Amino acid sequence: MRKKLLGSCEALSALALFAIMGLTFFDVLGRKFLHNSIPGALELTELLMVVVIFAGLPLVSEREEHVEFDALDAHTPPLLRTIQFNIVQVICAALLIGVGVLMWQVGEDFSHNGETTAQLGILKAPFIYGMSVMCVITGIVHLLKLGHEPEEHVEGQGAVL
Repeated sequence: MRKKLLGSCEALSALALFAIMGLTFFDVLGRKFLHNSIPGALELTELLMVVVIFAGLPLVSEREEHVEFDALDAHTPPLLRTIQFNIVQVICAALLIGVGVLMWQVGEDFSHNGETTAQLGILKAPFIYGMSVMCVITGIVHLLKLGHEPEEHVEGQGAVL
């Protein structure tokens, strides 16, 4: 189940990123050769960026690829690092699940009011609901990491400071 969920997040994020790439390519071609851009390209790019970012959120947390400050890790005893790791997991989970619940409420408000994008009239509520679900899933990913040892990062790998 976990592998399917993370695979779905990867596919969704990749598909949205590819759509942004294609949209940008054809928008630039249209502006350059037809002197006309694709109507609503900016709105579509913004919505697709929401998909890329929030679908990637569980992946970043699962792989522990978030930005972290580890300059003191070499001087911190392993037990203290494990305790710190678990405290961080609880805090991240609580905040992400809390944000997810709040976003769901915003999605309900947007749905009730029929909130749409300015130019294309795309409903915003489905995107807000998706953001909410991805935040909760990411919170659950952090909860599932409780009790595990923090991963050692190799110098030069990922975005670790």
